[in-house]
Amino acid sequence: MYLNKKEKMKKKILLTLMLVCGMTMAMAQKPAEIKFEKTTHSFGTFSESNPKVTCTFTYTNIGEQPLVVNQAIASCGCTVPEYTKTPVQPGEKGEIKVTYNGAGKFPGHFKKSITVRTNGAVEMTRLYIEGDMTEAK
Repeated sequence: MYLNKKEKMKKKILLTLMLVCGMTMAMAQKPAEIKFEKTTHSFGTFSESNPKVTCTFTYTNIGEQPLVVNQAIASCGCTVPEYTKTPVQPGEKGEIKVTYNGAGKFPGHFKKSITVRTNGAVEMTRLYIEGDMTEAK
């Protein structure tokens, strides 16, 4: 069956309209968005004789798309972040575990940062750890 010119034009307009509506709906979804329970952790005081301390930063994807943590980079080699590598679905939680190793460092106060990069609406977030390492006796 052959379509006349008017029917072909109606079909093209309908397809174009459906395409535009589909694209608009896809773009209307809120992107992934990371929300941390806290962005700073204090280890308090700990001894140089037990210099490794660890904490966990928990976050939630409050967006409407899957959230991917692309990287977590510490400001110093004495700080090692480990993070959830799989996409975190909307409403789900993920973790960034941070270990500070004060072995070979001078006792005293320290403050380190961890830069977290994601595919979210806010692409970069900084986390901070701090504490006071006392001299071993």
